[in-house]
Amino acid sequence: MSTDQEQQVEETLTRLHAAGSVSDVEAIRVEALGKQGWISQLMKTLGKMTPEERQTEAPRIQGLRARVADAVEARKAALEAAELEARLATETLDLTLPAPASPKGSVHPVSQVMDELAEIFADLGFAVKTGPEIEDDWYNFTALNMPESHPARAMHDTFYFPDDAPSGGRMLLRTHTSPVQVRTMMAEGGPLRIIAPGRVYRSDSDATHTPMFHQIEGLVIDKGIHLGHLKWTLETFLKAFFETEDIVLRLRPSYFPFTEPSVEVDVGFAIENGKRILGGSGDAPDHGWMELLGSGMVNRRVIEMSGLDPDEWQGFAFGVGVDRLAMLKYGMDDLRAFFDGDTRWLAHYGFSHLDQPTLSAGVGARP
Repeated sequence: MSTDQEQQVEETLTRLHAAGSVSDVEAIRVEALGKQGWISQLMKTLGKMTPEERQTEAPRIQGLRARVADAVEARKAALEAAELEARLATETLDLTLPAPASPKGSVHPVSQVMDELAEIFADLGFAVKTGPEIEDDWYNFTALNMPESHPARAMHDTFYFPDDAPSGGRMLLRTHTSPVQVRTMMAEGGPLRIIAPGRVYRSDSDATHTPMFHQIEGLVIDKGIHLGHLKWTLETFLKAFFETEDIVLRLRPSYFPFTEPSVEVDVGFAIENGKRILGGSGDAPDHGWMELLGSGMVNRRVIEMSGLDPDEWQGFAFGVGVDRLAMLKYGMDDLRAFFDGDTRWLAHYGFSHLDQPTLSAGVGARP
């Protein structure tokens, strides 16, 4: 009996080796190992045997079953590999086909606002300048009228590196993009009209502050520049960015080491459906004032340390957080969400890659 079974196994293995398709292999598997397969029927006979017979027959029948099962899997894998190879050899990719109707990626709100700001200031004649994020403490502080002992340095919560800077100070992660203004004045002189967008770093973290955030600073250096030029520039910029003519500014005296006089810029807003909507005077009923940015006339010492004559050249500068502008314009309530990497948040607030800001179409227009 065992000889007949051995012969049947050999015949099954021969047929498997000759099988030309996966479906043929499956038919042979069912015939041998299926519920009614001949090896399955042999397994059922073990229950009627004596314990002594079972000790001998069980390993033998299990061995037959394993040989057939292994052969089935091997032949199936070989046929599937051959089918895949044949398909890959014949398939081609038509690169002229149109792109998917729904693009997968989207533009981060910070990138979108950066593009909007560049578009607005380019229309006003400003060039975009950049600088290193790992900065020399001379450019970050000293050249901006903050010497070693100046108390304003403590306001910046600076990330310092252990290595000394070439100037004899220390290397650090820049706390603002103002060093770009100094570097540009030293390299190009006057007149200048630039914006300096980029990442900056301060040791602070809550709903409206993060250790890394984005800032844009503006600088104008020319002859005969005064505070009126600054106010007009800021009004024009904010009206274009928030896409409304109803922008009212309030300038409050303040203090920044690198500007004199220095002014905080407040903008009027109203509360509508629980959200702050910029527009109107903050002194009107149901309105208020919100601090938006810092600015002022460039300090004479900063102009002088940048290699220009402060009796000949004057200028103004301003700085504002890009992330904060995005929060105000697009109704976001937590600055930390900008850096969480949550694709659901980006799907909600992100912009189409085809949505390029233009002044004619509106810098915040969505498709």
